[in-house]
Amino acid sequence: LRAGAYYFGKVCEEPSKEFMLCRSEERDPRKCLAEGREVTKCALDFFRKAKKACRKQFDEYATCLEWSSSEMDYYHCRKTQAALDSCMLDKLGIERPHLGYFSMPRIPHTERPRPEKGYRDDYPQTPKVEDDFPRTPARVGTRSIIT
Repeated sequence: LRAGAYYFGKVCEEPSKEFMLCRSEERDPRKCLAEGREVTKCALDFFRKAKKACRKQFDEYATCLEWSSSEMDYYHCRKTQAALDSCMLDKLGIERPHLGYFSMPRIPHTERPRPEKGYRDDYPQTPKVEDDFPRTPARVGTRSIIT
């Protein structure tokens, strides 16, 4: 998954942004199931195409990432990364995004209507414990609040 992460992020950028926008606006994952399915569908399509077109380079790069360091650092595998980059560009027309591409600010445009601002239910305050309420002694330490 990490070997194809940059390409996946580039190819499935729109469905991913739509899903993340839905998650942040709705605050209820059940309302974003359709958008989640679109991201999953896009990911499956992308990885099937990538494996079909560049399987050897993809597997070599993934193996290098897995075995070169415990953190799966990219800088140990630049040769296999270059081979995968050229294969993805030649056969699928997908260029690897530049460093910092995914951290650039973007304003997503969507066809989904904005959700209504929901107000939280007003819950009553928890009643205070009466002073004469029986309290069992603490087994360890104290129950007094240190100020």
